[in-house]
Amino acid sequence: MAEKFLTIGELARATGVKVETVRYYEKIGLLEAPRRTSGNYRAYRVEHLNRLSFIRRSRDLGFSLDQIRDLLALADKGDQPCQSVDAIARAHLAEVDRKIADLRALRSELDSLIKQCRCGTVAQCKIIEALSPGEAIDPKRRQSSSSAPL
Repeated sequence: MAEKFLTIGELARATGVKVETVRYYEKIGLLEAPRRTSGNYRAYRVEHLNRLSFIRRSRDLGFSLDQIRDLLALADKGDQPCQSVDAIARAHLAEVDRKIADLRALRSELDSLIKQCRCGTVAQCKIIEALSPGEAIDPKRRQSSSSAPL
């Protein structure tokens, strides 16, 4: 029985990525370039589908391309201890925790600014004042300098 091949479009649809992304992953070496048909079309195998699904899931979890490259290299050597995989995942989790802490601080600061709003005029706006360097922005000055480069 002949092996079933996927076109690049079928592979992309099956994994939820764009065709350009498949080509990019091939270009940077995350995905092995497939054989070509006699008509010079890419002929992807189930191994490509599995690998691209792994890459997609890893990207969904926020792993960097370098981390994914390392994880794939480790996955290709299935008889190795998994401490290296664990170390990559732990480092990524620490980065996620740092981002969450940054977002919480950002949320708190924005919440504080919004609570200062007294629904007056923009000239009296505490949010605009807090975002301005040193002093509140004069609306007349802002209009006249809006075309000036930063």
